[in-house]
Amino acid sequence: MSRILIREWPWFVAGLLVVIAAVFAFTQSARPQWEATGYIQIGQVAGVLQGQDPKVEPLARVLERLKFVPFQNQVMARMGIGEGAPEARLYRKSLKLEPLPYAGPLVKFTVRGWSPQQASQFAEATVAQLQTLHQQLQAGPLALTQARLGEVQADLDIAQNQRRQLILAATPDDARDRNAQAAGVASMLLATTNTEIHTLQQTRGELAVRLSPNYTYDTSLMWPVYVPRGPAFPNLPLLWGVGVLFGLALGAFAAIARHAVRRARAVTVTFNQTDDTRHLPTHGGHGAAAGRDAATSNPHAGVRNP
Repeated sequence: MSRILIREWPWFVAGLLVVIAAVFAFTQSARPQWEATGYIQIGQVAGVLQGQDPKVEPLARVLERLKFVPFQNQVMARMGIGEGAPEARLYRKSLKLEPLPYAGPLVKFTVRGWSPQQASQFAEATVAQLQTLHQQLQAGPLALTQARLGEVQADLDIAQNQRRQLILAATPDDARDRNAQAAGVASMLLATTNTEIHTLQQTRGELAVRLSPNYTYDTSLMWPVYVPRGPAFPNLPLLWGVGVLFGLALGAFAAIARHAVRRARAVTVTFNQTDDTRHLPTHGGHGAAAGRDAATSNPHAGVRNP
């Protein structure tokens, strides 16, 4: 194999140079693309009924929404980019999603742009558009929970006012003659009011905790968008590595093919020369041999009678 490559080195080098030239031309003409990576935290409202998912949308529905072309067009319109623009085509083509159901759940996504700033803007605009839609979806449940909290607070204020009045009614006053039976009734009502106030305070506390940022929050980026310094495309180390390997393979194939053609031609020429030797004219050789055979069989054939 090595002797073939050494003998046919021009073809080997030619195949390698062809691939290297093609790789170089591609790297110079290809437009670089940067890739941004982000993690979406799906918003939730904790004031929903028992047993229901507090998330604004289930994880599967969020994935389908992000893949939906009209949603992607809305993201582009948010940035002032038309649906048929090259940037929009790059956004739709490069958007990749990865669900992380055991981490929140979260949605990991990547998107590419012609520059690091554009890739980052694409990612942020995607989350901003999704956040806008989710805010509309969670507005109803959030308003109901807040209204419920307001009702509980109002009932608690009324109960506390009643308790203050009952305390005054149940407290004995030596300066005035009070009915003992009325004082006893006031004491019983005071105990009931205290129980009601305790229940209302507990309900208010639960609703306040549910509406706190730990349990009720908007859809947002879990962490800032990350964009590497180098472009994601073209990947120069990978491209040159594959190009060199392919060039070596192509060069070896060209050298072996050239060697095979050379050998086929040599065999054809040798065969033609052998065949021509076998078909040369035989008058001289075969005639002399026939004369010798005749003289041997009839010794007196060449002697003249006296």
